[in-house]
Amino acid sequence: MRKLSATTVIVAVTVAVSVLALLAPNAVQIQYAAGFIPARLFGRLILSGLVVPAWLTPLSATLVHAGLFHLAMNMLMLVFTGRETERAIGAKGVVTLYLVGAYAAAAAQWLAGPMSTAPMIGASGASSAIVGAYSLLYGRQRAKAIGPIPAPIVHIAWLAAAWIAVNLLMGFAFLQGGVEVAIWAHIGGFLLGLVLARPMLLWRWRHA
Repeated sequence: MRKLSATTVIVAVTVAVSVLALLAPNAVQIQYAAGFIPARLFGRLILSGLVVPAWLTPLSATLVHAGLFHLAMNMLMLVFTGRETERAIGAKGVVTLYLVGAYAAAAAQWLAGPMSTAPMIGASGASSAIVGAYSLLYGRQRAKAIGPIPAPIVHIAWLAAAWIAVNLLMGFAFLQGGVEVAIWAHIGGFLLGLVLARPMLLWRWRHA
């Protein structure tokens, strides 16, 4: 029997929990209870009732989505990049990157608006860490050294700049339509993926 990949397990769990949350009669309350709300950190906002502890919400937020389209887009991105990234850094590497990416995404979103009371939900921040690693591991490196800055560093800088630009434009476009996107979470997760991709690759194959 073929062993399921870590990416497949993450996607399956996320889809199952997200669909159940969307079908629940108190779907909006679940978003607030499980979503990452910057203002909840350090006690700036206290929610009553049954809620996920604030320090765990970067993880629980990845299991809650605003709708089926939101869920589908995040899972497609994760499936496409996750399986290939997993081949390079292994199942443990992908799981670690995904979990740490969730916290990096939440940290970036908090830095952008520490007093925000809007719940950040969805797996896009954590998935962006996988996308960042995938981009570095499988993207063609065409950058050239700039003075004392070596080509690999220039390549990482270009990838980061491109992702930031795309997300800023996307965030502005959605905002014009009345939809707020957690672009800083996407950026934070992606940057973490760029930083950890090569170290995790070297660690995975350290005995090869």
